[in-house]
Amino acid sequence: MKVLVIGSGGREHAMAWKLRQESPLSLFCAPGNPGMREIAPCLPYSSDDIGALAACAEQYGIDLTLVGPEAPLAAGLVDLFERRGLRAFGPTQAAARLESSKAFMKTLCRRYGIPTAPFAIFDDPARAIEDIRGRARPCVIKVDGLAGGKGVTVAATAEEAIAAVEAAMVARRFGDAGARVVVEEMLSGEEVSVFALCDGTAVCALLPAQDHKRLGDLDRGPNTGGMGAYAPVPAASPAVLDRITDEVLEPVVWAMAQEGRPFRGVLFAGLMLTADGPQVLEFNVRLGDPEAQVLLPLLESGLVEAAEAVLTGSLERWTPRWRPQSAVGVVLAAEGYPESPRTGDPITGLPTAAALDGVRVFHAGTAVRDGRVVSSGGRVINVVGIGDNLYEARTRAYRAVEAVRYDGKIYRRDIGARAAEHGGIRSPADGRAAAGLGRRTDRKADRKPIEAESGTNVSEEWSQGRVIDATGETRETEVRA
Repeated sequence: MKVLVIGSGGREHAMAWKLRQESPLSLFCAPGNPGMREIAPCLPYSSDDIGALAACAEQYGIDLTLVGPEAPLAAGLVDLFERRGLRAFGPTQAAARLESSKAFMKTLCRRYGIPTAPFAIFDDPARAIEDIRGRARPCVIKVDGLAGGKGVTVAATAEEAIAAVEAAMVARRFGDAGARVVVEEMLSGEEVSVFALCDGTAVCALLPAQDHKRLGDLDRGPNTGGMGAYAPVPAASPAVLDRITDEVLEPVVWAMAQEGRPFRGVLFAGLMLTADGPQVLEFNVRLGDPEAQVLLPLLESGLVEAAEAVLTGSLERWTPRWRPQSAVGVVLAAEGYPESPRTGDPITGLPTAAALDGVRVFHAGTAVRDGRVVSSGGRVINVVGIGDNLYEARTRAYRAVEAVRYDGKIYRRDIGARAAEHGGIRSPADGRAAAGLGRRTDRKADRKPIEAESGTNVSEEWSQGRVIDATGETRETEVRA
């Protein structure tokens, strides 16, 4: 079987590494990175050029394509591959809107009763600022479109929130992605990332992980694409995961089917575990980065068999197998990240780190110049420690961190620290079977849109210019899809 991995970051390196454990398999990557080049041929095609990628898949006779980043999914890669008779694992462009538009996602959640924070949507910066000034509690500002994980501002003050709106909507820091913003109430609790495989009907929850978004220790500094992660998460017990499946994962897959956007692929639910239960912060439509780097070393099942279960509609009969261990991943970033990372610094110590017991090293933002590996992006290297518990995994990860050296290296020193201090024992998730929605007819019969207008869906609500304010009321606006 010939498999193509699309992408060039740490997540894609982890995917390629995992696939290399599976045989017989011919592996290709596009465009890849220096670490991926050590285990598979890397083809010179951008992950954003979906036409060239389809031609590449045809030329090399690729049997299965796995997509790492969100941008090609949002651009319609899966749709294009299907039209050409090629097999690609991931959602269609219509289903990828769950990530590519925060406004669509929030509207869908409200309409189908999926728990999420109260919110308002604005395409006029003056109205957004007026709303912020009238709030008594801190809020979160999110740009509507894709922003590489950097379009979210958790604002402790109104001034911070207003500055975020002006940066997105007036200065257009994120381009067209910031033309519309979501302003939502700040939630408190434990944040967790829950991934699930979905085949349009069945849902199979995977092992939860926890990302660390802020740049600095103790969750200080600006939001980033992620500075590290660990798995499993003690706070996400089997009972909590069952509740998340019942209240979030299954309902959103059912809702997408009702909207004519059946979801097939990896669903990533970013959640806050609050006193009132799990609340959705975001949905993504692919594996997370850096969460994939800690989940894949713990996954005993094969990636190809998982993708085949989704693509053939047999997910309900597939059960993931997990190694009874823990993993902690630390992101080594470049000075100036996330705003203006410095690049071109030579990196040493990678073979030493990779040779340590229980350590995996994944390249994220690297290049080769004059025969030397150098930094080429904001997040440079992912170092993952694997152990019998979180304490051992952290110890191994940070031992490897010290072995990797380059000028301007920055990293957090507290990845997984709180969980490890509280024991960090692995939550047993083995034997988690895929749960088919069709088997839960008692719940499915009760699912219907809230305040649904006859004959309309979420997209049509947008085309009619409806927006949801912070109280949950609908009002007329100039917003258009």
